[in-house]
Amino acid sequence: MREVLTELEELHARGERSAIATVIEVKRSAPRPPGAKMVVGESGAIAGSVSGGCVEGAVVSVADEILQGAPPRLLRFGIADEQAWEVGLPCGGEIDVWVQAYEPTEFERIARAGGRAVEVTVLEGAGAAAGAKLLVGLDGILGGTLGSPELDASAARVAGELIWTEASERRDALFYDVVAPDPRLILFGAVDVAMAVSRLARVSGWRPYVVDPRQRFATPERFPDAVEVIAAWPQEAFERLGGIDPATSIAVLTHDPKLDDAALMLALRSPARFVGAMGSRRAQAGRRERLLAAGLGEAELDRLAAPLGLDLGAINREETALSIMAEVVAARHGRDGGRLRAVGGRIHQVPA
Repeated sequence: MREVLTELEELHARGERSAIATVIEVKRSAPRPPGAKMVVGESGAIAGSVSGGCVEGAVVSVADEILQGAPPRLLRFGIADEQAWEVGLPCGGEIDVWVQAYEPTEFERIARAGGRAVEVTVLEGAGAAAGAKLLVGLDGILGGTLGSPELDASAARVAGELIWTEASERRDALFYDVVAPDPRLILFGAVDVAMAVSRLARVSGWRPYVVDPRQRFATPERFPDAVEVIAAWPQEAFERLGGIDPATSIAVLTHDPKLDDAALMLALRSPARFVGAMGSRRAQAGRRERLLAAGLGEAELDRLAAPLGLDLGAINREETALSIMAEVVAARHGRDGGRLRAVGGRIHQVPA
């Protein structure tokens, strides 16, 4: 949603009606993920994309019909469809696209503010009118209905699971459109490599934060790419950051046991999506013994990615930062980070 917010707001501000098309399901080599959007204004303005150019013409035609009063519609494109050759999907990809008239909602406000929410839409055959919507936030249902309290409650439970995955998904006759802020990466240790990781994280669409109790090192001037630099011990720093949620990734970089261990004791007991720590294999063995002695369990320690980073043969700090970010990104998407030529399945499978 965030990729087309500016265009939607500009069209609405001019009093121009618009339709919005959303990818709701993909199979095989389809180029855009579920949640990808395209906006079509009644004046002919177009923003965003649902296929990178393959099916846009057909979608625009349907959007024009909807702007003239037609009901929302579910479109299917794929190799089994004769139209696939016309729209450019002979490679075997299949996509389903939902097209509807746009009306401003609380969902867009949450997206604009960098919040988390799930907008659930009835597509067909769910016992409610196609296009019915339910909005679910971190604390439960925020508004709307899918037609019955039972269906609303069931959808809210699923939305509560998906809200932290940051990936939109179709389930049967319902589409769960997830909006979330840019992923957060907390770097514990105001060391040189953290500068390069912060820089790489920022240009990759992440929100990097640097934490270190040593005030001489933890300064905004040393880390201009960090969203915030916090000179505090982990407990205080994590509290100032609003806690550690299931979408947070943490990389511990100091090589100093008294600093690293304090951060890892908290991080490994949190719901953080990923926790990694730099250091040699010998350092990792010693770290494991210390953390076990401090009370961490085997299951908690098994969550730790250490030594941190993918095997790139990195030498300088920039290459080391690339190695670290590569593992963090792979973990976010549930991948191991191997070479593409050695694995099967879809290459791109990411949140919109």
